[in-house]
Amino acid sequence: MAGTNERIFVKGNEAIAMGALDAGCRCFFGYPITPQNDIPEFMSKAMPAAGGEFVQAESEVAAANMLMGAGACGVRAMTSSSSPGMSLKQEAISYMAGSEIPAVIVNMNRGGPGLGDIGPSQGDYFQSTRGGGHGDYRLLVLAPSSAQEAYDMTHGAFDLAFTYRSPVLILGDAIIGQMKEPIKRRAATLADPAEGREWRLEGTGAGKKPRAHRIIKSLFLMDGELAGQNQKLQAKYESWKDLVQFESFEVRDAELVVVAYGSIGRIAKNAVRALRKKGKKVGLFRPKTLYPFPEKALAKLAKEGKRFLTIEHNLGQMVEDVRLSVRRHADSELFCVYPGNMPSPDDFEAPILRALGRK
Repeated sequence: MAGTNERIFVKGNEAIAMGALDAGCRCFFGYPITPQNDIPEFMSKAMPAAGGEFVQAESEVAAANMLMGAGACGVRAMTSSSSPGMSLKQEAISYMAGSEIPAVIVNMNRGGPGLGDIGPSQGDYFQSTRGGGHGDYRLLVLAPSSAQEAYDMTHGAFDLAFTYRSPVLILGDAIIGQMKEPIKRRAATLADPAEGREWRLEGTGAGKKPRAHRIIKSLFLMDGELAGQNQKLQAKYESWKDLVQFESFEVRDAELVVVAYGSIGRIAKNAVRALRKKGKKVGLFRPKTLYPFPEKALAKLAKEGKRFLTIEHNLGQMVEDVRLSVRRHADSELFCVYPGNMPSPDDFEAPILRALGRK
């Protein structure tokens, strides 16, 4: 039960659903696609039991637009999908960002391009950290590496969404979603916390005091109006730099720092741990926030003379952010795990040693 110290054994997908429920989420809109199906399956029972609404929409497009409507009314709401489904949601997500509507979105990344397979991949990094849809906008992007982090990040995502009036994206993959681990839940949050109500489309029905009209929109046609809205959004995104989170492991005396996130960051950590036992001076840097990216922390390590190897479960995406972060003092090599392959820590030792041996 939420609020106790009891550890429960759950899938990463189930941990995400529990984190949303305990954060006060009371509307879920989804559509089936592997490997995230455990989330709507769990929510179909748990959401009505918590007094909320579960809707299996007729499509991913419909689910995203339902999410936009609930968020505009100030309801804590969530949707989840996997890569092809996320592509279909992008128009509505752009509208939500432009309209400053809070929402939580989960992408359990699968292999691609196209339909690909149902196995793990990190091929959606660009889509996730660059907005994903049309126009100049960003999402807060959180990348868990364990079931507990999946729970904690989802729980915290709702406060972030309402504090900044923005969609927040949880980016996982099939490894995170399907593995089972013990987690601890928090005490449940009220379904309707008082984050501020002046923007919500709550209506002015019987018994409510008259007030000025409230308008939520992403269409700005007057001269200079859109420029002003974009300036406002960019200032908000700039303020997110204070939200940066990352894990550093054995980096103090490391000659080579491996940069990896999510499930690959966790696998790489085991490889680093094994090489440390062999006396190799290697460390791990794992971004927990992919946007905003922890560029200052990486730049500091580069200034200290560290060298870098980026490991990704794609053909090279996050490495661009790593190289931009360290560009004044260093570069980063790249090792790619091709989507469709399942890596182990042993697979990473050889490329780490090769990078460590180069000058």
